[in-house]
Amino acid sequence: MAIISKKKIPYKISSRLREYLINYDRSISLPIAYSDLLRYNNSIPLYDRNGKDTLWETVFYPQDDMDDIYHALKKIYSIMKADGDVGVMDHLFIDRVDLCVYGNTQPFRVRVVNRINDNFDYFYIKNADASRIYGLELEHLLSPNRLSYLVDDHTLIEEHIVGIPAEQFIKNHLDDPNLNPTRLAKEFVKFNERCFVRLLGDMHSSNFVIDVTPDFEEVDYRLRAIDFDQQSYEGRRNIYLPQYFKQNNPIIQIGLKSMTSETVRQYQREERSLIANRVKVERIRIDDLLSAMVHDELSTDTNVKQLGVELAEFYEEREFLACQSMGELVSLSLDMLTRKPDLYKEHKP
Repeated sequence: MAIISKKKIPYKISSRLREYLINYDRSISLPIAYSDLLRYNNSIPLYDRNGKDTLWETVFYPQDDMDDIYHALKKIYSIMKADGDVGVMDHLFIDRVDLCVYGNTQPFRVRVVNRINDNFDYFYIKNADASRIYGLELEHLLSPNRLSYLVDDHTLIEEHIVGIPAEQFIKNHLDDPNLNPTRLAKEFVKFNERCFVRLLGDMHSSNFVIDVTPDFEEVDYRLRAIDFDQQSYEGRRNIYLPQYFKQNNPIIQIGLKSMTSETVRQYQREERSLIANRVKVERIRIDDLLSAMVHDELSTDTNVKQLGVELAEFYEEREFLACQSMGELVSLSLDMLTRKPDLYKEHKP
């Protein structure tokens, strides 16, 4: 069982990472900062349709500030969705701004509504944390999912990632007669492998969503991370394997019933091969990212050494013992995709 023992320390964006963000158009001048949204003067708890407290609070701003803040939020939305074309703003309005007071970055969630058809969308404004930015960028480059995010000084803007929160899926959808347990289990194995290869931790059921897509004969699933705060921070290898979080046990039990060890290894091999191909395609960009990451402090020396020891044992590769940063561990982990392509081991605690 995997347990996060302490709250992660936030890390500042270094000059190297800042240069990377500028070079790859992730850095932009925004019309509002995270600190501006802290000027609310009232808030109320936000409840879901069943009357349950969501642990988010809807915040309200003084009338003198509200118009300017909402206009700036619409401008950010147009930057993310229409390359800054303000023409798309005419029929949009900001319906609600919510604050999550228990999150590491205490994010604001902005609900944008199209007044023509009542369709709505979300985006998030957060304190910029280097760990999270590295997590977002690695997800963008190494997973099958593309991510849109922007950074301005200490402010991070993220798009909403669509999907059913895994904890809700486990609670409400595992008994669905249309559920395809084999496909769901397969995608969990592949998700498990993606997290391990790029060292993304803390993927229990509250931190990823399940995107369900009806196919012409069946239902397809994709598991997507939504929380990147624990990118390359913890020292224990099991933290980077979603299979060891007890919250995910219902999905794991489905896998045990529907797959053999040989099938699991096949799906591991497939996913590692896909990641290796993505590394080849984005080699220059990944090298630029890792060049910044290997010099950045993203964890404690104790965690780096412990994870190096555990990865050295798993991969049977002593080079992990010499790594001095989490960036070096991520870089070497990616190298294992090609240096030891036939190493497919069962993940045991």
